[in-house]
Amino acid sequence: MIAARRVAQLGGTTSAGDAARALALAARPRRLIDGPALERYEAALARAVGADAAIAFSAGRVALFEILRALGIGAGDEVILPANTFIATAEAVSLAGARPRIVDVDPVTGLLTADLVEHALTNRVRCVIPVHLYGATVDMDPILEVARSARIAVVEDACQAHGARYKGRRVGALGDAGCFSFYPAKNLGAWGDGGAVVTNDAALAGRVQLLRSHGERPRYRHRVVGTTARLDGLQAAVLRVKLRHLDGWNMQRRRAAADLRAALQGSDLGLPLMPVADGDHVFHLFVVRTDDRDGLREHLASRGIAAAVHYPVAVHRTEAYADLGLGPGSLPVAEALSECVCSLPIFPGMAPEQVDAVAAAVHELRPLRQAA
Repeated sequence: MIAARRVAQLGGTTSAGDAARALALAARPRRLIDGPALERYEAALARAVGADAAIAFSAGRVALFEILRALGIGAGDEVILPANTFIATAEAVSLAGARPRIVDVDPVTGLLTADLVEHALTNRVRCVIPVHLYGATVDMDPILEVARSARIAVVEDACQAHGARYKGRRVGALGDAGCFSFYPAKNLGAWGDGGAVVTNDAALAGRVQLLRSHGERPRYRHRVVGTTARLDGLQAAVLRVKLRHLDGWNMQRRRAAADLRAALQGSDLGLPLMPVADGDHVFHLFVVRTDDRDGLREHLASRGIAAAVHYPVAVHRTEAYADLGLGPGSLPVAEALSECVCSLPIFPGMAPEQVDAVAAAVHELRPLRQAA
């Protein structure tokens, strides 16, 4: 019951018994890999997202990589993705053997747009990966229209946007497929790492499932070269408990973000960029902009408040992607954002006094700067 109580605490549920039953199911002999715990979680996730199928993996990047493989994307192909993202988005493309076609982002939202996609199209582009960064949703319908006209696939990177909606529909199930990460710090996080592909395409789901476990169907008939990239039953059991509380946690994040935005009015920080009117923001991260990021972080740390940077280097400016030849100033919006973004604390259950403490520390810094 100790482990069950811990799941309950992490999951926000009031029932340790419910968590205990989930863990007991996962821990039965020969059920830690595959088995009912995984199957039930995948079914629950598909329902929650509004997809026909969910296939869980060992990590979000693995999910992105495997869906690209399932789409037949590889050597000689290009995949459009934004420079303003975590490097895992690009890594998945590279590991599939394709070339990332990295583009700039919109200065108003910090996200990919249909115009940017359209201008980046070449005869080698096979796919576009819109990234719902920080929990803010991309304006998907115009991108889907461009993709349909160009006959390219759309794979949503929803690894930071669990439960977010676009025009009333859950992100992840809007394109050909979507991918999620269940890294512990995510809005829906496991005890370890994890990820998933969701899709409404039955044939595509079948190919993804085949790739996930040695390419075998049935047992010992190996049809393709696959992997062992499955989500284990324990993580599935934990996630199934936590999934029931996701919408409530996201609402708490939105409330805390609204309070923090209001409390920071009058500061010299650029407040979080917001999606288009039909979009949503589940505030996986509360990202502000400042011309003195190091000074802000040091000052907050002196007050016992942690701040982070997501992300200090745009993907195309990393050493890993130097071969793309995108030098300084090539994608100016993403580069400017990488130099000034700073993530302030945000989490479900953030108390008003914690919001006030963050805001008070930020407001303290302004007179300190003037006196310097």
